[in-house]
Amino acid sequence: MKTIKELYRIGTGPSSSHTMGPRFASERFLKKHPQCMHFQVTLYGSLASTGKGHLTDVAILDVLQRDGKRVDLFWKPGTYLSYHPNGMKFVAFDELENVKDEWTVFSVGGGALEEEGNDTLQSPDVYEQQSMTDILKWCRKNGRTLWEYVELNEGADIWKYLHDVWEAMKAAVERGLQAEGVLPGPLLLQRKAVQYYIKAAGYTASLHSRGLVFSYALAVSEENAAGGVIVTAPTCGSCGVVPGILYHLWKSRDFSEIRMLRALATAGLIGNVAKHTASISGAEAGCQAEVGVACAMAAAAANQLFGGSPAQIEYAAEMGLEHHLGMTCDPVCGMVQIPCIERNAYAAARAMDCNIYSTFSDGQHLVSYDKVLSVMMETGSDIPSIYRETSEGGLAKQYIRME
Repeated sequence: MKTIKELYRIGTGPSSSHTMGPRFASERFLKKHPQCMHFQVTLYGSLASTGKGHLTDVAILDVLQRDGKRVDLFWKPGTYLSYHPNGMKFVAFDELENVKDEWTVFSVGGGALEEEGNDTLQSPDVYEQQSMTDILKWCRKNGRTLWEYVELNEGADIWKYLHDVWEAMKAAVERGLQAEGVLPGPLLLQRKAVQYYIKAAGYTASLHSRGLVFSYALAVSEENAAGGVIVTAPTCGSCGVVPGILYHLWKSRDFSEIRMLRALATAGLIGNVAKHTASISGAEAGCQAEVGVACAMAAAAANQLFGGSPAQIEYAAEMGLEHHLGMTCDPVCGMVQIPCIERNAYAAARAMDCNIYSTFSDGQHLVSYDKVLSVMMETGSDIPSIYRETSEGGLAKQYIRME
């Protein structure tokens, strides 16, 4: 299992798989062929279906069109490459217009890139254990917590990285609370974070708390939709859930920074297990793999902050994902706005409930987080492609009908 530094990526929205991944791929290909003046890029499957709404073309052209270079961009939404729904092919031409190089690569979620049959793009493993079951066994055997397990595998420098992640998350919340107006795109969707933040003050304690969680999650998700700087947690489309919870608990409980970073480490571990044993890609497994995993991460982080044992933390994470099973990914107009922004706020509130429910328990339960991840992948493979980030079914189709 890889480092959680590859799960938490600081970058611009609106999509880790459709914007960050293609941008990273374009940068890599351009670095390999800096003298070429003509490129061709073909986008396949889900990447092509919602690429324009996710600004995939903007990300690619912004990199490859520098210095007067020519770029031909082709969209093939009906063609799915076998390895992953988010496929793309880069071609470089020499000065005589002969093909100099070709590269097929896949954006597999969270900004990560993979090649079929080639692991050269991947960093080395830093974790020996691959499942939460084995990690929990290790913690029990060695008397360690989950964040200590992360530190022992990642090294002490992980805290500097998580400090930067935490600062970026806080900044995204605070920018989002200051911003007003309409989000980019044809939906003309109004930002709501500041309204929820102001209205929350008028309610009694429990509703005040819930309103603030909504506002913080909305703030980050709206920043993402506007192309602002956010942290993938585990993706851009689900980036509001974890910071929404952590920012609220930090402001309301005055937790120290090191406790916040330890919560981030634990949340990262939960997301990392999902990424490496299942998926965090909406194109591959639906929104359950994005918002569902984000909810699991946030529930685990909250439970740790409130003193949960490793077993209780795992239970909170399991509930966070279990109760998102089957959730489709059907963004209206191919944009990370409806239903994505609202889902982040709702999932943040659900994460708080998962934390409370687990806190009342002793952490013992019948269905493990690992089993839910397995079911998530089975469910994802059974969900028709029209409900997996293609905007061909579900809410996306219904919205068009209503118009």
